[in-house]
Amino acid sequence: MRQYDIFIVNLDPTVGSEIRKTRPCIVITPDEMNGPLRTVQVAPMTTNIQPFPWRVPITFQGKRGMVALDQIRTVDKARLLKRVGRISRPVAAMIKSAIQQMLVE
Repeated sequence: MRQYDIFIVNLDPTVGSEIRKTRPCIVITPDEMNGPLRTVQVAPMTTNIQPFPWRVPITFQGKRGMVALDQIRTVDKARLLKRVGRISRPVAAMIKSAIQQMLVE
């Protein structure tokens, strides 16, 4: 598994307003962490279009949606069910920029 791969991830069980169910998620942890650790950080994808600065637009498998960076989760690798793709470099750059604005500035 590599940074910016898309996996189908089982996010249940959840609590409160967390994004639920099994859905595509983008691995956002760096490759150096993905090998030795038993967990990864993922950003879920949703078709709920909300024009927030922390939501990055994406089209995947013909569906328009958003990468929900406000819902980043650390999950055990056992929750990753299947690799289904990889995001493009432009989308990766938008994700990096949004995370930097959210967490660094």
